[in-house]
Amino acid sequence: MPRQASIQRKTSETEIDLFVDLDQAAEPQVSTGIGFLDHMLTALAKHGRFTLRLACKGDLHIDDHHTAEDCAIALGQALDKALGDRRGIVRFGHAYAPLDEALARAVVDLSGRPWPEVHLALEREKVGDLSCENAVHVFQSLALNGRIALHVDVIRGTNDHHRIEAAFKALAIALRQAIALDGTNAIPSTKGVL
Repeated sequence: MPRQASIQRKTSETEIDLFVDLDQAAEPQVSTGIGFLDHMLTALAKHGRFTLRLACKGDLHIDDHHTAEDCAIALGQALDKALGDRRGIVRFGHAYAPLDEALARAVVDLSGRPWPEVHLALEREKVGDLSCENAVHVFQSLALNGRIALHVDVIRGTNDHHRIEAAFKALAIALRQAIALDGTNAIPSTKGVL
């Protein structure tokens, strides 16, 4: 079966239409109204080598919080749905990614037990139109709704753009490893269920 999922999420704050395909690497199409978030989600899909189509109309006249959070919620839900019972996946992934002076590490376990541990060491209030606190919140919301144990740490860096982008790229590579199929069709757990 194709590992795909569509999510339509409509609230009084946002309207989101999202599609993922974990086994095809089409050019990402991301439009959230927040340029830097578009850039990060595009990098996530591109380096994760999965298809992502995401369109969001949000209440950006208020601020960026609802849009950033709801896009991450929808993406996490789509990843969870596309993974199904998670049969035959590698399950674990880890990666380091540099961007110039910045270096980030991401470790994931597609365990079905969500836990976000996110340490980006950001100093600025915003990068572009994305609040730095919401950059952290995107990782948290993605992990919780994707049912992923996620550890993301920026090890070094002085530029917050570079720190955030390195973190997204590290997550992309770790996810790419974890969602890969190992050819066994087995549930990768001693419990027999994820």
